[in-house]
Amino acid sequence: MRTWLSKLRPLLWGDWLVLLLSLGITGWLWSDWGNYAHATKCQIRQGTHIIGTYDLMQDRHITVKGTMGQSVIHIHQGKVRFEHAPCHNQYCVQQGWLRRAGQVVLCLPNQVSIVLLGESGFDSLSY
Repeated sequence: MRTWLSKLRPLLWGDWLVLLLSLGITGWLWSDWGNYAHATKCQIRQGTHIIGTYDLMQDRHITVKGTMGQSVIHIHQGKVRFEHAPCHNQYCVQQGWLRRAGQVVLCLPNQVSIVLLGESGFDSLSY
């Protein structure tokens, strides 16, 4: 009884060429995927209200009162993160430090969000 594996033919030079070319293009696209510029400012919102726009090169803690309680946002050396949030699952805190333009972190239960501003390589409209 012959299996499907025994029916396969060996790869020819053209097969190897297509395989290597595909891997090369995939690697090039993957390396270019994350070329975002560093953010210079962050915008903090609570619901639909903008709390403020802050420079990322300052070191500060910002407390924002949301629907569930207070969220603490930490800005330090060009990056920002949620340091504390009153929500149960803490997804916003687990996101860690953000530093690239266009990144967003949300605390949905508390309705607080951080958007990083700056020159990004592309967005959803120009990509």
